[in-house]
Amino acid sequence: MAEAGLRALAGGKAAASSSAPSPASEPRAEDSGWGRLRELFRRDEYNRYPEETLNIIKATISGGIVGLIYGGIPGFIYAKKRYIEQSEGEVYHNRLDAVQSAHRAGTRGFIRYGWRWSWRVAAFVAIFNTVSTGLTAYRDKISLSHFAIAGACTGGLFRLNLGLRGLLGGSILGALLGVPAGGLLMAAQNLAGESLHEKRKRKQRELYEQKLAEWETSLKITENISGDTNIAFQEGSGELNAGKMQELQIFHPKS
Repeated sequence: MAEAGLRALAGGKAAASSSAPSPASEPRAEDSGWGRLRELFRRDEYNRYPEETLNIIKATISGGIVGLIYGGIPGFIYAKKRYIEQSEGEVYHNRLDAVQSAHRAGTRGFIRYGWRWSWRVAAFVAIFNTVSTGLTAYRDKISLSHFAIAGACTGGLFRLNLGLRGLLGGSILGALLGVPAGGLLMAAQNLAGESLHEKRKRKQRELYEQKLAEWETSLKITENISGDTNIAFQEGSGELNAGKMQELQIFHPKS
């Protein structure tokens, strides 16, 4: 009977220990280049992408719109003018019909030439910003060399169809254009008081400190629960030993 009580008490201790919350592993700050690079495309607890990734998407869309306007307006004028020149002998029902036909031709030219420039500018902006932002995250610092490398990669890719000479020429031209573009971006961020990279590092540091404080609090709670469980087990063991002594006195009375 006493042994059954010991087993029950031991089972109660195991159940209490299993029910006690176990603290998670200690949070660590990401200090590897590949880890910082992966975080650029990882959503946070609110299912949001980092600000750098959103800026790349916004810049790509803006570049596409600028390319559409830059190539579309001259394309509209050129297509409309060429249509008028080629349709001098064509018969129309009225003046409105002629004007509408010319506008339709101009609209087709706007779409054709605008799309041709739109996707090129959007791809250029996307590759340039992705490479420069990725280098900044990987090396954990911002530098003009990152924009030069990004410009070289972008220019080389766009001239790759011209062979090795086009690749080298495009890379050199892209690097020369990337340096002033990067300088303007860095100057604009400095005028704002804080660059995107510095802002991201500050937010990561604040998040790490918050997680560390939560982990320490959880660890203290777990230690308190474990201490209370041990005290309860010791008290229960004392009571069980006293009961066992009483049973022994009952079954083996003194002669």
